[in-house]
Amino acid sequence: MLNWKNFDELSSYQALKDAKRVDVKTVMSGDSGAERVKKYHVPMAEGLDYNYAAKAVDDDILGKLADLAKEAQLAEKFEELYDGAVINTGEKRLVLHHLTRGQLGKDVIADGVNKRDFYVEQQKRIAEFANKVHAGEILNEKGEKFTTVVQIGIGGSDLGPRAMYLALENWAKVNKTLKMTAKFISNVDPDDAAAVLESTDVAHAIFVLVSKSGTTLETLTNQTFVMNALRRDGLDPSKHMIAVTSETSPLAHSDEYLAAFFMDDYIGGRYSSTSAVGGAILSLAFGPEVFAQFLEGAAAEDKLATEKDPLKNPSMLDALIGVYERNFLGYESTAVLPYSQALNRFPAHLQQLDMESNGKSVNRFGDPVSYVTGPVIFGEPGTNGQHSFYQLLHQGTNIIPLQFVGFRHNQIGMDDTIQGSTSQQKLCANVAAQIVAFACGKEDENLNKNFKGGRPSSIIIGDQVNPKTLGALLAHFENKVMFQGFVWNLNSFDQEGVQLGKVLAKRVLAHDTEGALKVYSDLLNI
Repeated sequence: MLNWKNFDELSSYQALKDAKRVDVKTVMSGDSGAERVKKYHVPMAEGLDYNYAAKAVDDDILGKLADLAKEAQLAEKFEELYDGAVINTGEKRLVLHHLTRGQLGKDVIADGVNKRDFYVEQQKRIAEFANKVHAGEILNEKGEKFTTVVQIGIGGSDLGPRAMYLALENWAKVNKTLKMTAKFISNVDPDDAAAVLESTDVAHAIFVLVSKSGTTLETLTNQTFVMNALRRDGLDPSKHMIAVTSETSPLAHSDEYLAAFFMDDYIGGRYSSTSAVGGAILSLAFGPEVFAQFLEGAAAEDKLATEKDPLKNPSMLDALIGVYERNFLGYESTAVLPYSQALNRFPAHLQQLDMESNGKSVNRFGDPVSYVTGPVIFGEPGTNGQHSFYQLLHQGTNIIPLQFVGFRHNQIGMDDTIQGSTSQQKLCANVAAQIVAFACGKEDENLNKNFKGGRPSSIIIGDQVNPKTLGALLAHFENKVMFQGFVWNLNSFDQEGVQLGKVLAKRVLAHDTEGALKVYSDLLNI
């Protein structure tokens, strides 16, 4: 029997509150630091490794976090989720994104359908469609091959798939698997769509419209913008568009599309990169085989997330340490810092994943909580971030935990030696140096040059960004967010916080305004 209790009702809460704090600067200095780096890590899937040596934890705190995992029934709640329980209490829905990449437990039957079979069927349909496009069996009006794929979507229909595409674009070029260049239109600002269309040979472009409901205002507006542009060029939009939507949406069986591929209400937008939302564009861009490898990596990491011992479960351990930092050390933010240009949009995706999931002040039953929940997430790839906001991270008044991601090898397979070292070695040298600099600091009589240290960090290390490691990395963070939501007793799978602004925007467009809303509308010439 599961107990869904608020975090501060658990005995583990008080135990962690009373635990002796760890001084990161002290434990990471000298031989102690070297031993910690060797000791405090846990293997992930696909050769990745989660190292948390520079976090403010020791064996005592880790033991208490393990007690928390057991008392909060994290493993059991995950099992309930992947076996098809109604975990999304706000919308009374199942949460099934794990099923898009593999079966973790028993069959899940919903709406009279085996959902695993349903998701696999959509993947097969997408693969067949993509293969026909690549083989020239599906052509444009003039009988010519499509060369570009453009996704039209917003939020989870854009951030995840865009981040995944950019992460694999160079890898695919090197490995000769780039079938079509991909582009993305998301912002309702017409300058976004116009800029993409201006740089696209639209006669040879296929557009993927992504909207689960088929009613998303920004997406439908951009669809119309694109359709009008196609018509101006003398092209039939129905010969250039496919839809990714639900089977019950108005887009599902429309003759305005070459094909429609389906998702359902059991997969939230921010968790949809491994569904048809990511599957269509990634399969068209790279080929279905590459998308299958991506799913394989995610499935392998999901399997690790079922481990009941948090010290052997990287996503659960990462989640527990994050909860400890947020609720007992008082850290309000987390910086995600991938030392890989391929992951340049990964922090933006994690920003939505984390903040939309756990940015809640009421529990899963709708009652207020009396403790802090999700942190603010931000980030930028290294070494760019070092020349941007690292000043505050090193010497600012707030301590901000850091999540580094680093890889031993680049994607291009070549790297010239310049001034005694390669570019990749310089990149990796920087991330190693930053971890120690943040943790240990540097004393100086000139306070302007003094670094207090004590800034905690973790790092996920791998060999290279490729489809399997990317899938594992994505699943790690999805599961981390899920486990933190379980600890905080939140519903991490709805997003009511995005709704009010939409409602008011519709009132503005209908000129149904008063008070400040009317004045702002007038100032913006609406």
